[in-house]
Amino acid sequence: MSPRLAAYRAIRPLLFATDPEAIHHFTLAALRVAPGWLLRLVSGARRADARPVDVMGLRFRNRIGLGAGFDKDAVALVGWAALGFGFVEVGTVTPLPQPGNPRPRLFRLAHDEALINRMGSNNSGAVALAARVAAARPHLPAGFVVGVNIGRGRDTPDDRAEDDYLAAHRAVAGAADYVAVNVSSPNTPGLRDLQDPARLLALVGALAAQDAAAPLIVKLAPDLADTAFDELVVALADSPARGLILANTTLTRPMLRAPLDEAGGLSGPPLLPRTRELVHRARSLAGDRLAIIASGGIGRGETVGEADLVAIWTALVYHGPGIIGELVGGSRDHA
Repeated sequence: MSPRLAAYRAIRPLLFATDPEAIHHFTLAALRVAPGWLLRLVSGARRADARPVDVMGLRFRNRIGLGAGFDKDAVALVGWAALGFGFVEVGTVTPLPQPGNPRPRLFRLAHDEALINRMGSNNSGAVALAARVAAARPHLPAGFVVGVNIGRGRDTPDDRAEDDYLAAHRAVAGAADYVAVNVSSPNTPGLRDLQDPARLLALVGALAAQDAAAPLIVKLAPDLADTAFDELVVALADSPARGLILANTTLTRPMLRAPLDEAGGLSGPPLLPRTRELVHRARSLAGDRLAIIASGGIGRGETVGEADLVAIWTALVYHGPGIIGELVGGSRDHA
């Protein structure tokens, strides 16, 4: 274990004695004010641009990114870049601000190094996010890619869901390097119904017709049946979509050592077998027609060899910023 990971493990009990969402907001606040040299020191990712890769027509300075949901409002982009990530996906963002679900809504499963969340896409709205991304651009290094994850408002009727995606896309497409279409969050009622092939293809087509400059990526649920997943991948491979994120959090509770009776999406190592399976299925079906971002259970030492990029989230909570340097240093082995 590296000294950075060991140091974080030593202070982790103190952090975990505090409410998870409070620590989350403290982390974002610290990233906004901490000097870049200090963030590079704690992450160990001093050569973040040593292993660039081209995906979807974009140059990523490395393959390791931060998944959507950590920085929903794009408040700490400069800090994430200083830590050494190759890309960050912000959001999920909706056309209008919304508070999300009632607290508590974020829970640790420490024995499994997992999380359960039912945040409900709390965010300050697409227009505000786009302004923050634009303001941060002059201060971001070359090859640091900013994706924006868009979704439907919680109170939007199902028959108006597509309108929400189009409105959010209009607001952020000019600021984003890529746009992720979130049709798989388990915490917005009815959202996963948009994974119906006909509805999803119509939505992707409408978004691409609106603005085709920023590549579109679709984020799918790990809870899809294999036949339904395969059908979607084949359909999306022939659509304007350029990639997949595999996958969102799960409503199942696979192989938990210490189950927690809380509703919401599960993230962390219990998802890794399904992540690997979905990446393999998608690569077998789509070949190189769709880029693949592996997201779900990836932490120390895990490999998802058929993915183009890797996004972490829960691993950062359990291993601290030193995990970034470890993954970036071995990024050819982790993607």
